[in-house]
Amino acid sequence: MSIVVNTPNGNIGRPLVEKLLAAGRKVTIISRNPEKVADLAKLGAKVVEGSIDEKATLDAAFQGAEALFWLSPPLARPDFITWAQNAGTQAAALVKAHGVKRVVVLSSVGAQNGPGTGPVSVLKPVEEAFKAAAPHVTSLRAGFFMENLLRDVAAIAHAGAIYTSTPPDKAFPMVAVADIASKAAEVLLDASWTGHRNLGVHGPKDITYPEAAAVLTQVLGRPVKYVQVGLEDMRSGMKNAGLPEWMADSFTEMYAAIKDGRMDAAEPRSQDTTTPTTLAQFATTVLKPVVEQARPA
Repeated sequence: MSIVVNTPNGNIGRPLVEKLLAAGRKVTIISRNPEKVADLAKLGAKVVEGSIDEKATLDAAFQGAEALFWLSPPLARPDFITWAQNAGTQAAALVKAHGVKRVVVLSSVGAQNGPGTGPVSVLKPVEEAFKAAAPHVTSLRAGFFMENLLRDVAAIAHAGAIYTSTPPDKAFPMVAVADIASKAAEVLLDASWTGHRNLGVHGPKDITYPEAAAVLTQVLGRPVKYVQVGLEDMRSGMKNAGLPEWMADSFTEMYAAIKDGRMDAAEPRSQDTTTPTTLAQFATTVLKPVVEQARPA
């Protein structure tokens, strides 16, 4: 009996696979490019070649599976919402057909509100599809990824600023993707939980952007300020940075949902939802080297 991971080469899927293999579990991974996961195969993972939206690929991966970790890939195509929902719905139907008992779905804060939350809009129907198909499902509703700050590297390096439409008094959960992988592994390796549940993954504390800027100032050793901008300025900035219009529109919808409170966490912070990596730790080990490289000579 194996645990299937549908995104083994991502920032969450790869460390998750490594943790599951280190724990002695059989792992099946799905990849369109097996050469990219050859190291995981050497560690013992079984590779099924193909795409996560192909029935034949999922049929092959789900044979004899006891559990599935399902991550809807990032926003990368104009029809993303329809595509990701269809892929998740098909996977859920095949989970039921193959008798897979346990599913862990990577979801997000705000997923409870469905449409109108940009790329997060797809996650509620995906959660619901798996809950209708399997007896035991955990939706990991993760907070804002600390890694999203890597999108701000140019502004931090050249202007010493983070530009966002999020209000200065809006505190939100911020979590490192490494901690999300650890939480997913913890849940997949624990056979004691039953039924359907939503579990927050909230990082060590809720934080505002001015507080985040203060942390970055201390870690980087140079001033970083928070600058609030309008939603249209956000949209224009993303398009000027090279994002296609459909992608900028989707992210703008998400930022509007953040301002309106529709991206707030539905799950209260608790010991179980709190993860250890602080923003200062992340900034020191991940963000600072990238910012230093991007700084003008």
